[in-house]
Parts: sequence; structure tokens; C-alpha cells
Amino acid sequence: MKIKSLLLIFITIGVFNSCGSFVKDPNNTKQLPRIAIAGLAIESSTFSPATTNEQAFHAKSGAEVFSIYPFFKDSTYFKQADWFPALKGHALPGGIVTRDAYESLVSKTLTLLKENLPYDGLFLDIHGAMSVEGLDDPEGDFIMRIREVIGAHTLISTCMDLHGNVSMRLAEHTDLMTCFRLAPHEDAWESRQRAVDNLLERLENGKGKPAFKAWIPVPILLPGEKTSTRIEPGKGLYAKVEPVTKAEGILDAGIWVGYAWADEPRNHAVVMVTGDNENEVVSAAEELAQAFWDVRHEFEFVAEVAPLDHCLDLAIASKGKPFIISDMGDNPTAGGAGDVTWTLAEILKEDAFQHKDGPTLIYASIPGPELVEAAIEAGVGAKVKGLVGAKVDDRYAPPILLEGTIKSIKHGDRHAETEVVVRIGSVDVIVTKKRKPYHYLKDFTDLGLDPQQTDILVVKIGYLVPELYNIREGWIMALTPGGVDQDLNRLEYKRIIRPMYPLDAEMPTPDLSARMVPVYGGQ
Repeated sequence: MKIKSLLLIFITIGVFNSCGSFVKDPNNTKQLPRIAIAGLAIESSTFSPATTNEQAFHAKSGAEVFSIYPFFKDSTYFKQADWFPALKGHALPGGIVTRDAYESLVSKTLTLLKENLPYDGLFLDIHGAMSVEGLDDPEGDFIMRIREVIGAHTLISTCMDLHGNVSMRLAEHTDLMTCFRLAPHEDAWESRQRAVDNLLERLENGKGKPAFKAWIPVPILLPGEKTSTRIEPGKGLYAKVEPVTKAEGILDAGIWVGYAWADEPRNHAVVMVTGDNENEVVSAAEELAQAFWDVRHEFEFVAEVAPLDHCLDLAIASKGKPFIISDMGDNPTAGGAGDVTWTLAEILKEDAFQHKDGPTLIYASIPGPELVEAAIEAGVGAKVKGLVGAKVDDRYAPPILLEGTIKSIKHGDRHAETEVVVRIGSVDVIVTKKRKPYHYLKDFTDLGLDPQQTDILVVKIGYLVPELYNIREGWIMALTPGGVDQDLNRLEYKRIIRPMYPLDAEMPTPDLSARMVPVYGGQ
């Protein structure tokens, strides 16, 4: 929803102060709880040479933060609390965050939080897989520094991606904890809203911080492409979460798969349950942890996987369209640099694609600012030539000198900035100024491409989001190289806690008893 439309809603029920917080109607004498909003989110691969700067977070502050959350369209939220948005930043997954970027974003967040003290609650919206130069457990560091500003008694409700990591420090400093329950994350906004609703409920009913938090580290580290909730065992495992939360004395529960492409001690699965009944909390946490461990051998890739040459053979032979190939190793939605050229180079070598009447293929996408600039100057319909890819990650293949005909040019994308479609033989290559994953049909149709009528669609993502999943007439995931290599045994882990399944497949049965996390600052 556009900010102007949001402002019209807010005007009907109140006004903003100079700091961008919402102020209740002065005629309403009811004392509403004061709730702040903050968060930083990214998945950061430590196995990629890429780094992430501050601009990548597209941080919003003050009233702009409301525009991020669909549920704030409902004016009832502004009748239940006074809201004080500080700073919310969300970056496309990528490489490790520079220390300067992290310190700047944290400093800005803390400064904004100080302006409207005190708070009864804080909605903390994070991912959980941010890595920062020279710093372990950034989310744990972030929440600890927030606590130093807002104090021990402010109720913090945290929402996370299930591919995030829950360290003991993060568990200690948060009070209410929840995470997504679906992968792909079709419940992302629903989960964030649940975190807000949990916070409001505990403030309104006066119960405050849950008395008990059970935290269980589960020594499993798997990629999201093996733990999708579309198929078993992930589907059945995550189906156990909501019923657990219905028990008397339990507030919320979550299973965190963790993030596989960072080499830090906190990178492993976690189960966490919060509530007011200790026996129920402990029992639920241990039940979920054991259920996860019991099905560890059953996790398989959500689709068939194969080397790229086999994938291309299947795609070329396929009668249905589109046949989709996931170029997984450099997936920018998981933390890949997005500019590995290895797969594109292999495609362009294929005889089948050398002529314009060959099988049509869309490749999405490869950064190439040099070619983009040349295309802008030349215009649609002209020939263009320029280097693309491997500016960041050239470990597997060098930049490609791409030469072809410009089919379309589009400006203004939030991530790519400028997109150019270049035709080479029967292949349409989407070249971007900056990296961008292609999830949705509109990503293609806006460029004059129709993925439903192309023979082969190659995308730099892993499991398919619903729009692409629903149009597939064939799908295979290619085991390609990159910073988020799906073959975890090829990654050089040095700092994760071992033993870890499946890296240590014959490891002994771990201790899956609940660790009780102290209530920070008391109840």
C-alpha cells in the first residue's frame, strides 16, 4: 500500500508526531501501551566472497515503517497501542555484512529508540541469519544493545524466518518468540502479525513476560531445499507446531531449521517454546525436538537434482513448457553473489541454442552493468556487446563477453535498477545493473517475456515460489557451484559445533532435553 494511502487511514484515527510515531486521539483518555518497532534482516553466506553494504538494506524509519506491514492497514491496531517505529531494514540475501554497515544501522536504530522512551513493548522483526565481519551472532548482539537502551522490563516480541538461527543470547533477551511455519514462506506476514498480536495480548491482559522459555539446540544443518514444508517430512513436522500452541499454558512454539551457508557456532536447528505452564512448555519443546531428530534421515531435495548437463538434456527433450531449471549454487535468495557465470557459459555452449529457431530459453539473471550501459546507449533492437558477471565471484568461471540483440530495457526496479533482455541464438538473457532474483510472473512479463510460453526457464533460485511452481511442466534443480552450494560436504566448515547431521551421519544420539532460558529482567 502506498504511504499516501496509509496516511489517509491514519488521519481518520489520529495524527503523527514529529518523530513519526502514532498519537492517539487526545479525547481518548485511555492509557495505551507504547510499542516500538525495529529490525534488520538478511541471510548472509560466509562462503561467498560478496559483502553487503548499508544501502542494500533499504532501511525505512518513522512513519514509513508502517508501509512495510500489510496488517497495519487495519486501524484497530492504532486503537490498541501507540506505535513508535524506529528503523526497519531488509536486504536481499547476500554476502557478509560489512562491520561499518552493521554499526551504522544499529547506531541509527538505537538513536531513534532513545527519542521516544519509555516503551511497554517492542516488535523486533529480524531474519536470524545475518553474518557480520568480525562479529559472531549479530542478532544476539543487536538485541542486547537494544536492551541497554529500552531496559529489562520492556516486553520484546520477536518474529524470525525459520531459516534463521536462535542463539542462547537471542533467546535470553527476547520474551515472546515466533517464526514462519511454511517454506516457501507463504505465511511470512501472518507470522509477523502473530508476533504483534502476541505482544498486544500480553500487554492488554497484564500477564507480561511468559514465565517459561524452553530452548533446545538440535544438531541438524540442512538447506531449505531439503526442508520445504511442501513435502514430507517437513510438511508433517511443521504440522505439529500449531497444535502444540493450543495447549493450556503455551503461548507459542517454533522450529528453526537454521541457515546452512554460514560457518558459525550458532548455525544449527533449534526448537523453542514459550508459555506459563512449565510442564507443558518443556513437554512440547522436547516433543518437537525429538520429532525433528526422528525424521532426519528422511529429508530429501524438494525436486529431482542432477548435474547441469543432465538437466539441460531433460529440458531440451521435454514436450511441456516451461521446463524449469533451478540454478541453485549461486541463488541470490539464499545468499549467493548472483553473478557466477558458470551455468550461463555452459548454456551458451550448447549446440541446441545456437540458432534462433532452437528451443527457447530464458536465463534469469546475470549482473552486467557494463553491458547495461551499452544497451541504454544503443536502444531496443540494436546489437550490444559487453562483459557480464563474475565481478564478485569469479571462482568458477570468468566474466562472459555477451553479444546479442536488445529485446527490451526496463528502468526502476528496486533491486536490479535497470534490466536488459539480450537475445543470443534462442536464448534470452536477463542482464541487470545489480543482482536480482526472479520469482514472479510479473518479473518476466514486465520485460516482454512470457515464461509460460518459453520452452526452458532457468532461474537462480532453489525451491520455486508458488507462481513459478504452479506453471511448471517439468522442474529439476541443478547442482551448480556458488556461495550457497547445495552439496554441504563441499563447503569448508571450520567453526560450527560438531558432530552435526548430516555432515557427521553416524553421530551419536544428542541430548534433546529442554534448556530453560531465564526470563530477562524477571516478570
